[in-house]
Amino acid sequence: MAVTKREKRLGNTYLRELGGSLAVYAVLLVAAIRFGRPMEEGVLRTIFLLSPMVGFCLGLWAIARHVNRMDEYMRRILLESVALGAALTAGLTFTYGFLETAGYPKLSMFAVWMVLCGSTGVVTMIRTLRQR
Repeated sequence: MAVTKREKRLGNTYLRELGGSLAVYAVLLVAAIRFGRPMEEGVLRTIFLLSPMVGFCLGLWAIARHVNRMDEYMRRILLESVALGAALTAGLTFTYGFLETAGYPKLSMFAVWMVLCGSTGVVTMIRTLRQR
């Protein structure tokens, strides 16, 4: 399937918006780790440590805008890929929960987000290869 000029333009817009949000996230994350962790406990420290969520929210905004610009077919493909990735993530995290009871180390909740992104990426790649 050939990519149209419109799709390419929309993809570039999405990458700029998402890339900008990831840059904001990275800067705020480094600042939060560097300066927020050593601060005395309190409201200011909590706000400082939560500041990377600004970049995260900007990323959600970029994704929502991109999905809104997609046609119905691409939305359906994306939704199915995310749903399959979420199902795979649920299975993997549920399985690891049993392994934790067997003595495996406890994982941070950050790991679940990484697994979800990876699972969705793998599902998308498999589906793309199958459509060729």
